[in-house]
Amino acid sequence: QVQLEESGGGLVQIGGSMILSCAAAGRTKQAMGWFRQGPGKEREFVAAISWTGGSTYYADSVEGRFTISRDEGDNTVYLRMNNLKPEDTAVYTCAAEWGVDGPRGPYDYWGQGTQVTVSS
Repeated sequence: QVQLEESGGGLVQIGGSMILSCAAAGRTKQAMGWFRQGPGKEREFVAAISWTGGSTYYADSVEGRFTISRDEGDNTVYLRMNNLKPEDTAVYTCAAEWGVDGPRGPYDYWGQGTQVTVSS
């Protein structure tokens, strides 16, 4: 079993930056990812990282602006978001352990999510 807890969401201005954290408890060394669901939209893949941290994956919409990383010392995955846009407004949820379909999901474990609002 894996328990995930996100933190770091909130309100940020257009063009600003924010870092989300996802702390994992339980089984360690999982591949992990971030997803988001904007108002009136379906949940979409944002970014993922292998359990070694050696491979990362991004949605086209965030490539070059978002960076996913992990710290094995505290079993935490981070999502640094730069140059935020209004369309980045969403509930961001982290997930652990992708299956045979790879980093874009589905995943076995999910957090509760954290709201990110990008506003002028």
